[in-house]
Amino acid sequence: MTRTQKTVFILVAVIALILGLTVNKVLSGKGQGDPTALIDAGIILLPQSRNLPDVTMTDQDGKPVAIDELKGKWSLLFFGYTFCPDICPTTLAQLRQIKSELPKEAVDKLQIVLVSVDPNRDTPKQLKQYLGYFDPQFIGLTPTSIEELQKVANAVSIPFIPADTSKPNYTVDHSGNLAVIGPDGTQRGFIRAPLNNAKLVAQLPAMLERQ
Repeated sequence: MTRTQKTVFILVAVIALILGLTVNKVLSGKGQGDPTALIDAGIILLPQSRNLPDVTMTDQDGKPVAIDELKGKWSLLFFGYTFCPDICPTTLAQLRQIKSELPKEAVDKLQIVLVSVDPNRDTPKQLKQYLGYFDPQFIGLTPTSIEELQKVANAVSIPFIPADTSKPNYTVDHSGNLAVIGPDGTQRGFIRAPLNNAKLVAQLPAMLERQ
């Protein structure tokens, strides 16, 4: 091997090492959490955060909440509704259980938010009563219109199909995935459904340590 070949070989090795360290740093969030374990738990972090639209909803206490101002804590947004027969009560019960098993320092950094895909029936009073069955600290948000809801759902890539509200006892088709919102108010990723309680309890604390 000539001196030139050796030099090129060393440079390629150094560049590969730098790239490897850079990718690892991005994936692990400055060394916080094992990216493979996070993915195995269903936590998918975005390579670049997404801004949320300027949409204001009403919480279960009748107060306005700007979606793009969910800051200060990590938020898990679940798009569901109180008349849901299956996936919603199951998911909320799982989130309650996961929260109960997390260490206090992790719980203090986390909030669970139910975004209603059924503003026709999910009044603030209805949301408050329903969430009280699971955890009174869960936040419920109802949009002023389907159009406003669609803006938020599209922004965080959580699909739903608006229901035909003229039908009695209608249901709403929606995703079971959760949108992960960072303490800076931007979307950081997703948590895939179905939720794995044990794996999420093990991996969420590492995610919540990120800035």
